[in-house]
Amino acid sequence: MTRAVHLVGSVPLANAPEVFETVSTALGPRISRLPDGETGERADWITWLEPVFAEHPAFVKSGEFFRVHASGTGRERYTLKPGWTPAQVLFDNLFYADIAMRSYADFKRLKLAGMIPADCKFQVDLVPAQSVIWLFLVERLHAPIDPLYNEAIKREIDKIAAAIPHGELAIQFDIASAVFARLERNEKSSYGRAKDETLEAFGRIAADLGNRVPPDVDLCYHLCYGDSNHRHVVEPTDMADMVAFANYLAGHVARPIQLIHMPVPRNRDDEAYFAPLRRLKLSPGTTLCLGLVHYTDGIEGAKRRLAAAKTCVSDFSIATECGFGRRDPRTIPELLHLHAVIADLD
Repeated sequence: MTRAVHLVGSVPLANAPEVFETVSTALGPRISRLPDGETGERADWITWLEPVFAEHPAFVKSGEFFRVHASGTGRERYTLKPGWTPAQVLFDNLFYADIAMRSYADFKRLKLAGMIPADCKFQVDLVPAQSVIWLFLVERLHAPIDPLYNEAIKREIDKIAAAIPHGELAIQFDIASAVFARLERNEKSSYGRAKDETLEAFGRIAADLGNRVPPDVDLCYHLCYGDSNHRHVVEPTDMADMVAFANYLAGHVARPIQLIHMPVPRNRDDEAYFAPLRRLKLSPGTTLCLGLVHYTDGIEGAKRRLAAAKTCVSDFSIATECGFGRRDPRTIPELLHLHAVIADLD
């Protein structure tokens, strides 16, 4: 049995063409969507978006520093300048569409040259407001700025969909630790006073963004607990919050969802972690993807996690927990080889 392989996003090689060629050569027909690797300044996920706030006329540094966890990198958050109100804030360009159009040109060229499988699609990864403003804005601005930023994300979706043929395109939303750390901790915030309310708020946002993606474009969701300095923001008790979130999406996204990715920590090869998957209610045509590939324990570790997962679910594709962007580029060939070997395991 060969399982499909999914790449979450970042691949720390020199540029998009090198990513496309390297991944296609290593994985061949096992992969059906190719990200551009989020190379260069985008390698550290959303940190490249700081100019959106630093160069915005409405914002100024607040003197408040934020870390996603104790050993994470501290970043100074922004607040509104005196005289500005949230209602006056407009996010004009988030640059996702500009970058996607440049990368798609390389994708198209290499596909025509036979370097990329003919049925492989170009994958664009977008990050909803909750993760970006968690990092860059003071807490009191989260509620009023979130919908304004997500409207800008919708405009990026529209520009991407207008520029890239729909049959060639996949859009993935990264639903990360700003969501799942709050759910795991049952943390009160502007998104909710209890877990059910918080899940409803974040689910509604993710479904609304997904519904903006044209129905003939592939739609994927990557669920995540963070990878700052190779650490989760919080360790998941099990897959219950992810299953609840995926079930919400299945019930509220009006168009097809092609894939939902869920991470599997390296030390979780116990049936208890996977048991909530028995409650998963994905729509027909939605692929479950389990991020159970870990470079550090290779094939043997993956075998243990595969065996535990198969006690609860049989049909799933494979991936790593998160993107490769913080890895040493010298590890990428071996990591891709691991994906190919693990995908072919029975």
